[in-house]
Amino acid sequence: IENMDLKKDIYGTLGGACKPDVIFASNTSSLSVSEMAAASGRPERFVGVHFFNPVQIMKLVEVIRTDDTLPEVFDAAYNWVNAIGKVPVKCRDTPGFIVNRLLVPSLAQAMLMVDRDDATVEDIDTSMKLGAGHPMGPLQLADYVGLDTCYYILEGWTKQYPNEPAFLLPECLKKKMEAGDLGRKTGKGFYLWEGDKCGGPAE
Repeated sequence: IENMDLKKDIYGTLGGACKPDVIFASNTSSLSVSEMAAASGRPERFVGVHFFNPVQIMKLVEVIRTDDTLPEVFDAAYNWVNAIGKVPVKCRDTPGFIVNRLLVPSLAQAMLMVDRDDATVEDIDTSMKLGAGHPMGPLQLADYVGLDTCYYILEGWTKQYPNEPAFLLPECLKKKMEAGDLGRKTGKGFYLWEGDKCGGPAE
């Protein structure tokens, strides 16, 4: 759950209960690791370790360091990711880290094209699959991830970084949130879904 207040409470409690040498790690995909680290009371022993879904298939893990993370703590987390057979990449504590910092704004840009009626949902996705070699178009991917997840990430970023033009909330995303059409998980988003099977465009 990408809820900073909840995560701060949890890490604050853990910080007071765990042994001093314990390393804390968060699997957050979008929240500030530094904020959670500060709440834990031991920011020097805190890292981000972001796995990707589905975890049993996706090899990548982003390992995140803050300004306070001790080098030996970061190295321990990085080496652990290697030891479990994943592929770690290093990143500082920047919004969205590497993948989501690049991916989520691109999903938002596809939604803005829908807002402006620049192209249809299907044509946007077909263009990125056949023109850019993506296995899934941006709007189908947003549905697959969950439109609520996209919404909460973008909402958090727009509030925390109001001067960053890449962070914005498309109108079509707001409307789908209001309607409860969250993509694959509800059976309807930009597309109609039957379980993991994507059907035709919803509109």
